[in-house]
Amino acid sequence: MRIFMLGYGQAGGRVADSFVEFANRTGQKFVVRALAINTARSDLVGLQNIPMEDRLLVGESLVKGHGIGADNEFGAEVATDELYTIQSAIDKRGTHKIDAFLIIAGLGGGTGSGGAPVLARRLRKLYEEPVYGLGVLPSKDEGSLYSLNAARSLMTFVNEVDNLFLFDNDAWKKGGESVKEAFTDINEEIVRRFGLLFGAGEANEVGQMVVDASEVINTLKGGGISAIGYAAEEIESEGFLKKFFGKKGSLEKMDSVTRITSLVRRAVAGRLTIPCDVSTAEKALIIAAGPPKELSRKGMEKSKVRIEEMIRGTEVRGGDFPLVKGQHVATTVLFSGVSDIPRIKELQEIGAEAQDKIKGVLSEKEREYKELMDTNETIAPLF
Repeated sequence: MRIFMLGYGQAGGRVADSFVEFANRTGQKFVVRALAINTARSDLVGLQNIPMEDRLLVGESLVKGHGIGADNEFGAEVATDELYTIQSAIDKRGTHKIDAFLIIAGLGGGTGSGGAPVLARRLRKLYEEPVYGLGVLPSKDEGSLYSLNAARSLMTFVNEVDNLFLFDNDAWKKGGESVKEAFTDINEEIVRRFGLLFGAGEANEVGQMVVDASEVINTLKGGGISAIGYAAEEIESEGFLKKFFGKKGSLEKMDSVTRITSLVRRAVAGRLTIPCDVSTAEKALIIAAGPPKELSRKGMEKSKVRIEEMIRGTEVRGGDFPLVKGQHVATTVLFSGVSDIPRIKELQEIGAEAQDKIKGVLSEKEREYKELMDTNETIAPLF
């Protein structure tokens, strides 16, 4: 699946940068173009893999390249003012070879959480290709303001994209580790999962039932929020297999079936990109990646039946991502249109409390200001 990737804001730019590094390292071609957009010049300079000509500074006349902090209303204003500039940058790089846009943003800050929904609305009006979002949720220890921003941005973003993927930092951050310390590992977890999802449609090898871009697009059609599960294991050496099982035969074939079904179960039961009740999903897609001889049509069919019994909807697709030189077998399961997501409810509650506190502080400031003005009126002028 050929993606035009747009990293908006600090977190979005870093994740997009990690995607480019991952694609280059693995030889995959799913990132057709990557554009990093930010109001802070230092964040753009700090990227390592996106070329300098693909880094776009916006809002310079307003913030002089210093960023906008955690003010996502200001972020939306800057994005609206800079839409023509961003659109021109996208058109200049070309969109004729892509299957979809992916806008990546951290939803807790200001630039990305405010600007990403504005950009998504614009792209959906101008292009026929689907526009997907990848929103990174803040962890609890980042503060209530970030939760408020995420709650606000999330509700807008999900309505402006064709489907919204969520990744919850809080579910992936290690104990005692700050998000800043953990972002490299977190970004690697993100790109490994989404790299398998988007890279599958661009496989050059022949498999038993290869996934193409249309399978991903049809699974995501209908909107809502999506979560991804992932599991992988290393392949035993050929010598080890021969020593214990002899020549290739029914036992080895059965082992490939068992491996695929086991990995799919682990992908579903393990940590999802956003913890949720997968039984509420409308659609699902299973992808198995690895050397062609390790992939199993029977294993995939059995896994599809299991997922069909699990989710609310009835559409479950599945296929292979052949990797001739792969040393692992991996599965990813995409759950599209999930509706029971405890973290979103939690963010909304924290955001509502933060908003009430902000209103209370503003009311107190207004009262103090009024008292000050009333006092000044009782003081006789000097002249």
